[in-house]
This record gives sequence, C-alpha cells and structure tokens, in this order.
Amino acid sequence: MKHHALEQLQVIAEVGQDYPRHVMSRSKRLERWAELLEQNPIRRLATLHQTEYHSAKARGVMRADSSPISVAFEDTLLRAAGLENDSYGEARRFFQLTDNQLHKVICYCHFGATVSAATAAHYLRKLIARQRMFARLRSMLVG
Repeated sequence: MKHHALEQLQVIAEVGQDYPRHVMSRSKRLERWAELLEQNPIRRLATLHQTEYHSAKARGVMRADSSPISVAFEDTLLRAAGLENDSYGEARRFFQLTDNQLHKVICYCHFGATVSAATAAHYLRKLIARQRMFARLRSMLVG
C-alpha cells in the first residue's frame, strides 16, 4: 500500500474529508501523546518561545519542527481522531488543554531551546494523573 499526504492526493483526485473521525476521549488522547513521546525518551524536541507573552491569536499559530506537538501530529491515530496540524492552538483545542497546561509542556522558559521527549511526557502524565484524581473525587461526591 502506498501512502500519500492529503495535499498530494487532492492534486490527482477530489478528496472528501467527511469521513467519520476515530473517537478518543481526552484522557486517551493525552495518554497516546505521552506514549509517543516515551517511545524515544532521549529525543530532543523544539520548544516554543515565550508562549505566555504572545496574544491568543499569535500563540494559536505558533509551531516548530520537531516539537512535542509535532510528535503527536506524526501519529496516524491522533490525526484520525481529529488532530489537524502541529500548531499550539490546535494542540490546545484537540487535547483540551488550558494555556497554562500546554505552557508547562512546550514553553522555552521552562526548558530552553529543547526539551527531552521524556520530560514532555512527564508533564503530560502529571496532567493525566490530575484529571483522574478529579474524576474520582467527582464520582465520590456525585455518587
């Protein structure tokens, strides 16, 4: 089987994008991202420079080659689930993260120009653990 990028296929055929998306919960998406990063833990990944000082619009389009976000975007499963590109804004939307949460995973001010894949995965795992803790508390309180 030969694989092509969507842009390549659109040159030779009309390609509809109305196919059903692979449904993944937020926790499954975050878990998958952490697993992808952990596959090559010593890999150095690019950070995004001072995300907290940019406007929401500018921050939304920020990206870098070989960033933790691009590791997620390289994955066919996450793309099938709806990850559309490797920008900050798309990662924020797709993984349902706040600016503060994504900032801790990707920003230059925490790690310098690069971050190890293991470190980025560690911060994602902390988010996942916190999410599970709140889910347990919610179920205990609500019943």
